[in-house]
Amino acid sequence: MAIAFRPLTSAIALVFLLQTAAAPLPAMAAAPVLIGAGDIAVCGPSTDNRVGTLIRNTPGTVFTTGDNAYNAGTAAEFTNCYAPAWGGFRSRTRPSPGNHDYQTPDAAGYFGYFGDRAGPRGRGYYVYALGNWRIYSLNSERVTSTQQRWLRDDLANHPTSCIAAYFHRPLFSSGQHGNDSSVRPLWDALYAAGAEIIVNGHDHNYERFAPMRPDGRASQKGIREFVVGTGGTSQRSFATVKPNSKVRQTGTWGALKLTLRTDGYSWEFVRAAGTAFSDSGSGRCH
Repeated sequence: MAIAFRPLTSAIALVFLLQTAAAPLPAMAAAPVLIGAGDIAVCGPSTDNRVGTLIRNTPGTVFTTGDNAYNAGTAAEFTNCYAPAWGGFRSRTRPSPGNHDYQTPDAAGYFGYFGDRAGPRGRGYYVYALGNWRIYSLNSERVTSTQQRWLRDDLANHPTSCIAAYFHRPLFSSGQHGNDSSVRPLWDALYAAGAEIIVNGHDHNYERFAPMRPDGRASQKGIREFVVGTGGTSQRSFATVKPNSKVRQTGTWGALKLTLRTDGYSWEFVRAAGTAFSDSGSGRCH
């Protein structure tokens, strides 16, 4: 009896093997993308619309590094200037405020426009996850002891190997505003936790630094800082070139695209139509 059933058993096994071989492999999940810039919307010029177009065509989470609507962050400027250029992807935007947003008292235009996308109203800082990355949107216009304590506590309570942050004012910059020591407490907390990336705006140009400690010394375990004030408003020349500045460009509008892998990241400056500059590279999580 057993001998009679062997051919059938073999046939079933063969069919199973053929079906298994033909079955498609499960698709690998794409690495999350974080893309954005700061110093964005001005009614009149078309550069903010050009940057908005390239972001609209790039899937991912959108960040802003402040000064979202010029000149004073009013509700009317968000409606009439920001919304036509960048409002089409507001549902996937996670902003941060800048000094021009606070020219309207309490940044009411900013918080009114973005709603809960900007975190708790009036606070201006929050955190979210992308893949295994923890992303901090911080408020460089109000570097209060409350925000500093919240940041240190959240970093301690949610240890992870990959951390990025963005806010308006850069600790290091070769632009006309230069270095801004008011944000040093944010850097101190992020560096102590092993953060990889900080993205800023404020100076209207693009600049990339080598990984650094908060005291400005280069370090392989330091934070790589980008200044990306290229979201649409007019651009400016550089002033004194700071130590460890690796790439500088003005007169080019575009956005920084970060692809966040499980063990590292890659960056690319995605230029708007009509410009030629590019910058790209990669790094690993500490």
